[in-house]
Amino acid sequence: MPMNVEDVFCSKIRIKILKMLNNVGELNVSEIARRLKINYVSASRHLQTLEDEGIVQHKMFGRIRLYSMNELSQKAKAVQNLIGTWEHQDRKGKEM
Repeated sequence: MPMNVEDVFCSKIRIKILKMLNNVGELNVSEIARRLKINYVSASRHLQTLEDEGIVQHKMFGRIRLYSMNELSQKAKAVQNLIGTWEHQDRKGKEM
């Protein structure tokens, strides 16, 4: 069952994961967990939620799952646009 936008974005961890994947490209679960200072299970659970919504996708590299933004998803494109606009505005505001 699809989640409401509020449910997807109510988690700071999910937002941080989305920003990270938007900026870096692709990462495995362990690296995401390490960078966010959360445990592997928590990172994996949040990634599964985002993947269930079609926002992120994974590919297998041996036994390692590499996660990235789902470039074919309208939801992912909307998230990327939001992050880009928000961060652009933050940079502009700091320059003034």
